[in-house]
Amino acid sequence: MDGLDVPALATAYVTSEAAEHPIEHAFDAQGGPGGSRWIAATSGEQTLILAFDVPQRIRRVLVEIEEVEADRTQELQLATSVDGGQTYRERVRQEYVFSISGATFEREDWTLDGEAITHLRLRITPDKSGRPCRASLTRLALW
Repeated sequence: MDGLDVPALATAYVTSEAAEHPIEHAFDAQGGPGGSRWIAATSGEQTLILAFDVPQRIRRVLVEIEEVEADRTQELQLATSVDGGQTYRERVRQEYVFSISGATFEREDWTLDGEAITHLRLRITPDKSGRPCRASLTRLALW
């Protein structure tokens, strides 16, 4: 697996997860189209927080999302904290338009400044139009 060993360095908190698609799937080596993935148990906005045991100097964040069931526009917001999760600074806000007849996979590679991060937060709005959709994440890797 590329990047940091996130499960060994942080505790992951999610607002919900489907039993058959736990958050650990986002950190395994099964990325790319058809890879394993985390899927929320409920529809609507979801939040993933990584609370690092020791602050980490994160320089790169890789996100992969695959959607093969519904046309939708998903929004991701990446924020970081350097003070134990007391305050967060938004780093990236990105929209993805998924179309089951074409664009079903998105991969983003974001650069950060490498400051010592105590918490990383990813907010996922699975469908900006408000339709009941479940958020998913195929891969989340950090360097």
